[in-house]
Amino acid sequence: MNSLPKATHSIPGAVYGVVSTDILEDILVDLAKENEERLANLSEYAGSFKHQKVIELVFLLSELWCQDSSTKYQAVEILDRFMILHIEEMYNSTAESKKEVEASHCRTWNSIKSSLCDTFMLRIVSCVQIASKLYFHCHIINNNAVLQFLKSAGCTYNKVEVLESELTVLKTLKFRINHLSPFTYVEMLLEVLGHNGSTVSLKDFRDMCIKVMDLVYLLRNPIYDMLLKASVDLSTPSDLQRTKFVSVKEDQMLLATGVIATSAYILIQGSWNEVLDHLQCITGITVSSTFEISSVILKQCVGVTDLIK
Repeated sequence: MNSLPKATHSIPGAVYGVVSTDILEDILVDLAKENEERLANLSEYAGSFKHQKVIELVFLLSELWCQDSSTKYQAVEILDRFMILHIEEMYNSTAESKKEVEASHCRTWNSIKSSLCDTFMLRIVSCVQIASKLYFHCHIINNNAVLQFLKSAGCTYNKVEVLESELTVLKTLKFRINHLSPFTYVEMLLEVLGHNGSTVSLKDFRDMCIKVMDLVYLLRNPIYDMLLKASVDLSTPSDLQRTKFVSVKEDQMLLATGVIATSAYILIQGSWNEVLDHLQCITGITVSSTFEISSVILKQCVGVTDLIK
């Protein structure tokens, strides 16, 4: 990947302070509702493909193709939802023929698993490419750039196969690809904090939130594992506790609140309690919950062990 020329087009910057309070309130209500609906219909396998190496590759590809931060987070979310549904569809298709011969069923499923592994790199690229189309038209990743990368990664595909992969992702998700990423919640909460009189530049706040969000995505498993152990007060949570905790791991409003609180601690530690209070008023998430997730993020990301509450 390092040998590929990097795109040079610029990315439009975020603009704050142009939305009225009434509109902000309506958007916040919609965001909270979408988050609740998403959690209510969550797959028990949600997050299964948010592995560090996969996320790292998505981030590097987004950087290579000069994408906005929104693209990389969205691509991770699209990939996770797609792979879970895609594998379920593939498995169910083999289960239908299970009535025939059990050994044949096993061979078929093993063949499918091998195919899933072989095409995984292409699926990752397709998800990044699709995510790029949700934002700025001038920043869409074209098929030539995709083919160039795949070739450098030792994968042999043509334009038709790249298009077919995109279509497979879209059809599997029933073309419902514009689900919000946690960063959408971050940006909206920052907008509200700005209206409430934030003492730090929102641009600086956003830049720090991106750094923290990147770390949280990359260190997702250890961060949430520590949070789970703290919440159940056990060093070895049960499988049932881990299953129930999936909804916490996928709570985008909670994650956004934790990222902003962590960024506030780094940038304006003296006003941290004030930010926590503001976030509670905005999101309804208690100061205690925000403090807990921020503490875990800071411990994992920057080694802070003693927070002043």
